[in-house]
Amino acid sequence: MALPLLQIETAEVWPATGQVRERKPPWLKVRAPGGPNYLRVQGLMRGQALHTICEEARCPNIGECWEHGTATFLIMGDVCTRGCRFCAVEKGRPAPLDPEEPARLATAIARLNLRHAVITSVNRDDLEDKGAGAFAAVIREVRARCPGTSIEVLIPDLRGALEGLDEILAAGPDILNHNMETVRRLYRRVRPGADYEHSLALLRRARGRNGLVTKAGLMVGVGEMHGELVEVMADLRAVDCEVLTIGQYLRPSEWHLPITSYYTPAEFAALKRIGLELGFRHVESGPLVRSSYHAAAQVPAAPRPAPAAPAP
Repeated sequence: MALPLLQIETAEVWPATGQVRERKPPWLKVRAPGGPNYLRVQGLMRGQALHTICEEARCPNIGECWEHGTATFLIMGDVCTRGCRFCAVEKGRPAPLDPEEPARLATAIARLNLRHAVITSVNRDDLEDKGAGAFAAVIREVRARCPGTSIEVLIPDLRGALEGLDEILAAGPDILNHNMETVRRLYRRVRPGADYEHSLALLRRARGRNGLVTKAGLMVGVGEMHGELVEVMADLRAVDCEVLTIGQYLRPSEWHLPITSYYTPAEFAALKRIGLELGFRHVESGPLVRSSYHAAAQVPAAPRPAPAAPAP
């Protein structure tokens, strides 16, 4: 039986303050999760003591993706050291790294029989290498246990430490994904602690490593102008980024950034056309699109890149 459609937010006020909140347009609807595959994935995550960004960031696509037997793994805990004003992930002081996490994650990927695995993390600015070593360890473990699975890593900016990026690249991921999130003008407001040029430099350095594909994500509805969106897309093409995702920002709580506008499906289609005209190989653009949405379909048919030697 088909699951009922649910509005992403149905309450008319925020519970903590009583502030009236905006009603979502009709195209922002998702099916309630709970199918058999969803429950299977949920049980596997609990059994392996793993986190997913699907849950921690309250992704609206969790029902669809988990029902298809896919999930985006979140490594290095579920507490972030940054205070990004759009993100629902808990902020604070994270726990020490778990040395057994790579093996458990590889076990989960093997049991799900994933063709393509997406692995992301919280920011770990408390670590000397900003978490680069943990990413590399996970890639190596998944590669050893699941040789037929392509690997996409969605990494933080590592505070601009390109030597950490080199360590991740040396482990041999297939796709290096890093979210720009917003336009240059809004970086400090939306992503305090991040730097627009650091993000571009990271993608520039990663591109061209033995055929590695680079990918980036943007969200809209936080105060950006149309021309600024075109500018950031052009900046991404200038560093030869190949894949772009664009989705609607949805406010997790009254403590997060307000939504300034809802883009229509037609506007998302127009942004996709612009991206393709600029030269992106693939643009995933839509109201509910997130960084890993339909990620498996974006994997190139080219052979997997060999582990890269560190850049001089």
